[in-house]
Amino acid sequence: MRTAALTLVALSALLAGCGEEPQAPPPTTHVDFQKDLQTRLIKAKPGEVIEIPAGTYHLDRSLSLKVSGVTLQGAGMDKTILNFKGQKSGAEGLLVDASDFTIQDIALEDTKGDALKVVGGKNIVIRRVRTEWTNGPATENGAYGIYPVQTENTLIDEVVAIGASDAGIYVGQSRNVVVRNSRAERNVAGIEIENTIGADVYDNVSTGNTGGILVFNMPNLPQPGYGTRVYRNKVEDNNHANFGHKGTPVASIPAGSGVVINSNDQVEVFDNDIGGHRTANVIVSSYFSTGYSDQSTEEDFDPYPESIYIYANRFGPGGDSPDNLELKALRLAKFGIGGRLPDILWDGYVNPAKLVDGKLPPELAICIDNGAAGIVNVDGPNGYRNVSTDLAPHRCNLPKLPAVQLALAEEGQGA
Repeated sequence: MRTAALTLVALSALLAGCGEEPQAPPPTTHVDFQKDLQTRLIKAKPGEVIEIPAGTYHLDRSLSLKVSGVTLQGAGMDKTILNFKGQKSGAEGLLVDASDFTIQDIALEDTKGDALKVVGGKNIVIRRVRTEWTNGPATENGAYGIYPVQTENTLIDEVVAIGASDAGIYVGQSRNVVVRNSRAERNVAGIEIENTIGADVYDNVSTGNTGGILVFNMPNLPQPGYGTRVYRNKVEDNNHANFGHKGTPVASIPAGSGVVINSNDQVEVFDNDIGGHRTANVIVSSYFSTGYSDQSTEEDFDPYPESIYIYANRFGPGGDSPDNLELKALRLAKFGIGGRLPDILWDGYVNPAKLVDGKLPPELAICIDNGAAGIVNVDGPNGYRNVSTDLAPHRCNLPKLPAVQLALAEEGQGA
């Protein structure tokens, strides 16, 4: 239960002046603000609310919080702005290593590295937070906007993420996650769920990114991910040139990718509006197709996507100009000058050790129940020699995944 509120009232009067709150607060630079805020974060007690009034505050070093049970509260994501454009030290804008943490109604702009990073906490609420690099998409921008990793019971709600050189909204190596009502644009990856167990991604808008929504597993991490539902999202026109750092996994994402599932299991993609992607609206692939420079994997890493269920989506145009030379040639050869790749593209890799009579067992299949939507198996293992558009092996159903239940006492607060 929150028991106190620490309000920067005196400082607000000094920076913004008395009287009515300004509609567009002018930039303010005040060394005391940065020192005072970091001091409050250090000395905070469980249950405290640290309020930051409307204004644009320029900071030159990272902020950090290691006390559990704290809320950081602004006046709105377009009213309370922490700008780090002149950042001299620190790898993030705000680094949190604590549980029962809430941050809401605030913006973090132009950080040197990641904007908001939360490590290892439980019961995390990130609500109405905007992260943005105001110069637009650039490789020099920080990698991640919203970045909880190794967390449990995490709610990301009504956030906006713009311009990250890796992922705008990223959840990694976590359990029990909900990402909803949010917008990601002009990032390399709009929304990415990686090595996470139990995630619901719904009612979001992902547009103008290189790839819209990614569900990945990567090797050499503490846990493999599975059990992600992607539904009721608008994933449209994600065709931005990839500006990720060379050699990173995200740099392998072709421009024009809608929803990408890579090396992950038990993934449902349903009831989404997905369209306008030049490479493919949905891509299902293995680790072998990433082009990632580090191909070394642990022995127990499963590089194959299995138990994938794609159904009841509304697909718009796609596949007309793939961002890949082999796919360009395939489109021309298989579908003609004016043709398009089908809505769903699969690289064709399967685990030979799991095949039964040459097929994956039904519970491991890639199942499609999506009306007229088609699939192209590009036969990656054999160098695109046996390309197939046969939908018959994929006309199947899988058991529906359960909804993620967050154990958050305050999930509805402030909504």
